[in-house]
Amino acid sequence: MLVVFVVIEAFTMSLTTIWAALSSLPLIFIAKTGLPFKWQLLIFILLTLLLIIFTRPFAVKKLKLGKDKTNVNNMEGQEILVTKSILQFQKGEAKSKNGVIWTVTSADGTEIPENTVCIVTKVQGNTLEIKPKQN
Repeated sequence: MLVVFVVIEAFTMSLTTIWAALSSLPLIFIAKTGLPFKWQLLIFILLTLLLIIFTRPFAVKKLKLGKDKTNVNNMEGQEILVTKSILQFQKGEAKSKNGVIWTVTSADGTEIPENTVCIVTKVQGNTLEIKPKQN
């Protein structure tokens, strides 16, 4: 069972089956004692539940699971160069410093001409809201 739970955890990376794998370690030795199977199963279930309840929240917090950062999350506040004008009711395009072209809209609804240096004020999905940089 140990191997099965470790393999499942390797594919899911959700920190759920790893506790069952850890609970099965002492059962390797308990199985050699001749204890009836129903008691072995009860010990396994109790150990697994105790590990999940008392250690999983700590592990999730320390490993920061479910908080994947992408390059979009880091765009707020960065300078960006408009490569296709933003017109009223129409999105434009802008290039970031690392060369990625983004779909952009004006933060206040005004038109922004091509070759204007702007600041990213907000990220909505994969579209950036921008405003012209004040000199």
